[in-house]
Amino acid sequence: MTDENRTTDRAVFRVETIETTSLGDRSYLVHDGETAVVVDPQRDIDRVTGLLDAGGLRLSHVVETHVHNDYVSGGLELARATGATYVLASGDDLHFDHHAVTDGEVLEAGRLRLRVLHTPGHTHHHVSYVLQDADGQVHGVFTGGSMLYGATGRTDLVRPEDTAQLTHAQYHSVRRLAAELPADTPVFPTHGFGSFCSATPTSGDASTVGAQAEVNPALTLAEQDYVDTLIAGLGAFPAYYAHMGPLNRHGPDPVDLSLPEPVDPAELRRRLEAGEWVVDLRERTAFAAGHLAGSLGFELSTHFLTYLGWLYPWGAPLTLIGESAEQIGHARRELVRIGIDHLAGVAHGGIDRLADGRPLRTYPVSDFAGLAAALAERPDGFTVLDARRDDERAGGGVHGSIHIPIHQLLDRLDEVPEGEVWVYCGSGYRAAVAASILDRPGRDLVLVDDDYAHATDAGLHTEQPEPARAR
Repeated sequence: MTDENRTTDRAVFRVETIETTSLGDRSYLVHDGETAVVVDPQRDIDRVTGLLDAGGLRLSHVVETHVHNDYVSGGLELARATGATYVLASGDDLHFDHHAVTDGEVLEAGRLRLRVLHTPGHTHHHVSYVLQDADGQVHGVFTGGSMLYGATGRTDLVRPEDTAQLTHAQYHSVRRLAAELPADTPVFPTHGFGSFCSATPTSGDASTVGAQAEVNPALTLAEQDYVDTLIAGLGAFPAYYAHMGPLNRHGPDPVDLSLPEPVDPAELRRRLEAGEWVVDLRERTAFAAGHLAGSLGFELSTHFLTYLGWLYPWGAPLTLIGESAEQIGHARRELVRIGIDHLAGVAHGGIDRLADGRPLRTYPVSDFAGLAAALAERPDGFTVLDARRDDERAGGGVHGSIHIPIHQLLDRLDEVPEGEVWVYCGSGYRAAVAASILDRPGRDLVLVDDDYAHATDAGLHTEQPEPARAR
């Protein structure tokens, strides 16, 4: 799992893209060689200040397209640390000093000009920023959660009763962008690279307003067709989203990336026996090969933040286990991005040392071919659990499997029979998390660590999954 920076050269201006792959989001630093503006920054602002220092740039403004619901913003801290003006849309109830902008306002930063367009839909007060030079020539548009690449931002994150109104507003906002901007205008969205803030999957790594006119549903469908399609397709989103808006409205505390002192194996065992959240960051097959009884396996890779944030009981004591302090430090950086600021403790090193002489838990790892062979040999001998989302299950599943989405599993444990359980998902990540949750005496787990596409190759996929077999 890596975050990336990339540069788009627009002759007069340069746009630096700051990728946060674990959240599926992008932040931007745009500058004229001397003066810079940052759009929708993440919590770990050292990535931004590093670019500013490297380029010898002065930060003039930090601008937000909206109050974010999927991550804690670094905007307030970045503005305070640099003396930049912090900019958000007028209308939101915010508990800190900022510059509130309205439709049509133009921000000046060196040779940069940012023209504000009110583009509601993702939120009520969402704005986009049109990048212009002093002569008014358009060089790009920062669209936040409005116009994405082949999609639009979801419209159900404010209040359920506002969803229909916001979906209609989103349609008109995207059409406004297409009507008012030149076709060759580069589009720089914040969401849409795996983020659950996208209403539907996005496509492509770059685009223009003209290209979106050919593929974006808000520009290719009639209004009611767009509204009906978007609302019908809205699936579950991570539970931690409920905490992001309030944190961002209140004003997040300065970020702290330091680690607590390591806990010893005896204290680690006490926490596990007390039922506290002790999360093992190691690769999922290493976890399966040997882990501490009661620990939870959340491999530190692209999906770590989404699914730990989704399942974690907000505010509960959290202890991290890792192979090294560096690995735990990486996880620490990820967690502060969604406001999990306090760690109860950390422990790193070999798992045998951390076990302190206690036996490790293990379970085997297989694939869909192995599952097919086991079903052929023992068709009623075990349970198969599908941990995918409802929208994935709607497209089919493994014959006879029971379906419990990973984000519901902690509340539905009594629906999983004792005995042998094989667990699968779309790629193996969620199945590994589910297996770690289910792993306890009385159950024999098998992790299907495989891409679901191989279920068809193994003859397991059916468009209408059969009910789970009684055992």
